[in-house]
Amino acid sequence: PSKAGPKPPTSTKEVEVKHAVDEPPTVTGVRFAEHGGFDRVVIDLKGGLPGYSVRWVPELVQDGSGEPIDVRGGAYLQVSMHPAGAHTQSGSPTWVGGPIFQAALGNVRNVVKTGDFEAVVGVGIVLDRKAAFRVTEQKKPDRLVIDVAH
Repeated sequence: PSKAGPKPPTSTKEVEVKHAVDEPPTVTGVRFAEHGGFDRVVIDLKGGLPGYSVRWVPELVQDGSGEPIDVRGGAYLQVSMHPAGAHTQSGSPTWVGGPIFQAALGNVRNVVKTGDFEAVVGVGIVLDRKAAFRVTEQKKPDRLVIDVAH
């Protein structure tokens, strides 16, 4: 018998989840891959899961300055994690590279580091077109998974 993988997401509804944490978790990296019918963006975390929101936005902007980020797409999902950081106590980045990571998947064009400012880490997902998505939390190791339909 064949083992079916996860089904593509079916909702475009924005998500907001609150988590109480003693210390803000640290974002250590973001990875992405194409699956059957959807693309998966995984945000790797250390120290638990922060609260987060995933919203549709008209464009991606740099947290702090508010300057638009020059990426083109048909739709944009903004993931904001709070409280969270993407740097060590001494200020070195824990999520290196970017700010724009080329993805070129079925629908996800780019993944963008939109900020690490005042205990909010932003991850922008640039899509070819608006599509259903889902967010799941996974532990051991801690990560936030965003699946976007093709």
